[in-house]
Amino acid sequence: MLVLLGIAVVVAGFIARINPLLVILIAAVVTGVLAAAGSGMDAPSLFEAGVATLARFGEAFNDNRYFHITWLILPVIGVLERAGLQERARQLIANVRAATAGRLLLVYLFVRQATSALGLTSLGGHPQMVRPLVAPMAEGAAEAEHGPLPDKVRFRIRGMSAATDNIGLFFGEDIFIAIGSIVLMVGFLEQAGIRVEALHISLWAIPTAIAAFIVHGVRLWLFDRTLNRDLATPASRTEAGQ
Repeated sequence: MLVLLGIAVVVAGFIARINPLLVILIAAVVTGVLAAAGSGMDAPSLFEAGVATLARFGEAFNDNRYFHITWLILPVIGVLERAGLQERARQLIANVRAATAGRLLLVYLFVRQATSALGLTSLGGHPQMVRPLVAPMAEGAAEAEHGPLPDKVRFRIRGMSAATDNIGLFFGEDIFIAIGSIVLMVGFLEQAGIRVEALHISLWAIPTAIAAFIVHGVRLWLFDRTLNRDLATPASRTEAGQ
């Protein structure tokens, strides 16, 4: 029962609003020490148990150090945004006369689905692609067509940009045979006595992806029409000017 005090440490730390990483680390050490204390160990042995717990953290981090490289993209994106990445993206798309928010997102949907189907799921995503590039470019296309945008319209464009990324990833990644969802479906069906090949599931994901592309493409077309209608009203222009 003493090992459950680690949960109490987590709860107390979150209530006190202490750094979550520090709270989890302390809770892990407390749990490791109390687990050793339950065996009737002396003080030096308890100290060694605490050190061993910290050592396990170090071993886990060292064994998975290459995984943490992906987190380096976040500060890099922050530096690029501070240097004006979003503004450059808006200016770039504003020079394309045929570009609209819906057409731009339709192109991104195709690229997102195609790359996900090849297993390149990390090429897109909300933090590394939608927020710094796709959403600002969609806003820039709408601004080039309609002028200054009210905040309500900006938020709708950002929401549609995020939704486009989600749909492209969700319906594109199942085409890649080595994705986790394919393996999960094969294993689940085998447990139910149904034997299927992973390749067959992957191939049947193609019609679904095409249907998703068509359906969301229609949504983007309607989204453009909605923007044209809403931004053509005098009230929207007044709100944007304010």
